[in-house]
Amino acid sequence: MERLTAEFGGSSVVGMGVGPVLEKFDGVSRIAVLRGGGLGDLIYAIPAMAALKAAYPDATLTLLGMPAHQQLLAATKSPADEVRILPFSEGVRPGDEDQDELEAFFAEMREQDFDLAVQLHGGGRYSNPFLLRLGARHTVGTRTADAASLERTVPYLYYQYEPLRSVEVAGFAGAFPVDLEARLAPAVGPDALPAGLVLEDLGDSRSQPLVVLHPGASDPRRRWPAERFAELATACAADGCQVVVIGDKSERHLAKRVVELAGAPIRSLAGELDMAGLVAVLARSAVMVGNDSGPRHLAQALGIPTVGIFWVGNVINAGALGRSLHRVHASWVTRCPSCGIDVTQVGWTAPRCPHDDSVVAEIAVRDVHEDVRSLAATSPLVEGPLVEGA
Repeated sequence: MERLTAEFGGSSVVGMGVGPVLEKFDGVSRIAVLRGGGLGDLIYAIPAMAALKAAYPDATLTLLGMPAHQQLLAATKSPADEVRILPFSEGVRPGDEDQDELEAFFAEMREQDFDLAVQLHGGGRYSNPFLLRLGARHTVGTRTADAASLERTVPYLYYQYEPLRSVEVAGFAGAFPVDLEARLAPAVGPDALPAGLVLEDLGDSRSQPLVVLHPGASDPRRRWPAERFAELATACAADGCQVVVIGDKSERHLAKRVVELAGAPIRSLAGELDMAGLVAVLARSAVMVGNDSGPRHLAQALGIPTVGIFWVGNVINAGALGRSLHRVHASWVTRCPSCGIDVTQVGWTAPRCPHDDSVVAEIAVRDVHEDVRSLAATSPLVEGPLVEGA
């Protein structure tokens, strides 16, 4: 990458990445990265963490994240050296705040003597003051107009591809991009993972390709209806695929409905998998089909072909960049089907109507199935044609 020198906001620009790459900080041996939220939120931050680790190879990188983040990074190879669990704090980790717990957390973090703290958690209204309390020598992150300023800040505008947003922030910390999307690998080989009978029951994934379906999403409006997933499961089973439905404990009822509606024998693993088990199942799959949700982002990061069901606004922020391994089906609905409110106005301050109608319901099963067949037929995990005559 060509390097250049210029002035940008009082700092020297030494090259270009997604945005300007500013000069590195001197003497960085400990880095903190703040990223709460769900599984997908962490995966958005992985490219920035990889860039920071490459720019400061001798530094220890500590993720300040969630329990699920700790579990995922224990089950995969990642740029993080360690994970510290965030305390409950408004706008950072939802829950009942305990002031004594917060004070103890910040006291412990200040003892770490972080040289650099990087905020990858939204626009900074809550996360920037949180970051500043760590006491790091240097601070970098995103910022809306109403957020506290850091030493170097990137303007936060909602519609931006999240992994590239994180890479742009890393650039302000002097880190050139390594990857534009997250890349993870299982911590150990799939045969060595302690997944027990769950994996043994899946059979031979080479002669009978495994298709994994995830019908859940944190926002009900992003969910493709269970009836569509069931129709897709039936079609995939008719092609000779093994089909399993995944989800966390809260999604058991949704997975059960897909299984009950399907006209073929498929299995639900919802609520049965720990994080290592989820990684292992995804790593064995020929194709993963899901809504805009953490498991689909995880499958993509593991290099597994995916077919994603997206509302068009979420494609901008979270859709896969490439199409050789990842297919995106976008719904162009812009208003709530019940009340007509504009759903394109999103973010922390946007009005949210009380309706949970799916905005992706009209995506056709036949189109999704066609992509599943195409991706499964070219998967290195599959031997021979997917169906007779294919």
